[in-house]
Amino acid sequence: MSRPPLGVTRKQFLRGLLAGAALPALAGCGIRGADVLRLKLAHGLDTNHPVHKAMVYMAQVLAEQSGDTMHLEIHPAGQLGAERDLIELLQVGSIALTKVSASPLESFAPEMKIFSVPYVFRDAAHFQRFLGSEHGRALLLSLEQVRLRGLAYYDAGSRSFYTTHQPVHTPADLAGLKIRVQKSKTSVQMVQALGAAATPIAWAELYTALQQGIVDGAENNPPSFYLSRHFEVARFFSLDEHTFVPDVLMVSQHVWDHLSAQQQAWLQAAADASAQHERELWRVATQEAMAAVSAAGVEIIHPDKAAFRSAVEPMYAAYRGTPLGELLATIRSMP
Repeated sequence: MSRPPLGVTRKQFLRGLLAGAALPALAGCGIRGADVLRLKLAHGLDTNHPVHKAMVYMAQVLAEQSGDTMHLEIHPAGQLGAERDLIELLQVGSIALTKVSASPLESFAPEMKIFSVPYVFRDAAHFQRFLGSEHGRALLLSLEQVRLRGLAYYDAGSRSFYTTHQPVHTPADLAGLKIRVQKSKTSVQMVQALGAAATPIAWAELYTALQQGIVDGAENNPPSFYLSRHFEVARFFSLDEHTFVPDVLMVSQHVWDHLSAQQQAWLQAAADASAQHERELWRVATQEAMAAVSAAGVEIIHPDKAAFRSAVEPMYAAYRGTPLGELLATIRSMP
């Protein structure tokens, strides 16, 4: 029997093989006399989220470009599992596509941790220039080493801290607080460098954790803060914008290899179109989210970012002389 790919347990691998016997990710059926290829796309976001809306747009573009011979079946809101589960199902070909944050991907492709290193990007424009560069594309394709193929980046804005009982104006205000982070070692290191206790908690469990005081705060972008309704229990939002962590749209390498060259071209073109469309959706969603949480009485704080940058500066020393350090230097030298 084949060995499980990186990051996949034997139990999950066997489950994927059994599910893949009929290869549901590539299940076809007949319609109007033509074969239709149905690709399962699963993710953890709400259907109101701009990224989900971009995926619906992708499905429309793919159907049009393929002459209605390729369809996306979208399973939102964690119906098929959390992000880690979806990555592992993608590796064995049990689903065709998924979208996850770049942060948990660092466990599969270490280069992805660049996005969780704080203050790598000067601003949103610098971040977008990197995503569109040859270096950004190379980072997407680096996932092939673990049986994943990056198709596109979705904008997920900048991540900032929000807290339940006290505002954060400086890193000193984070001292001793329990802050929820994604399952990313780099995110944990960042929060610890700022003096807080990093607490990885699943996204679906975070509202209750904030409400019950299991954690004192979290960090995320404005649309996620709003759509999750975390603003109901976390009444302070400090826009320190420590990281720009994109969402990554991926296809199973196993599924990709079974597509014809024309089908691959259609899928990539649809992904590119959806990523472009998502950027505008994200811009509008961010404006609406900030207006909504402010109207709900959340205190919006604009801290001096210099103190935060200074506090995390020692993190960079660990990357000197490494491939990640070279990439960091390349990004910082970009105009």
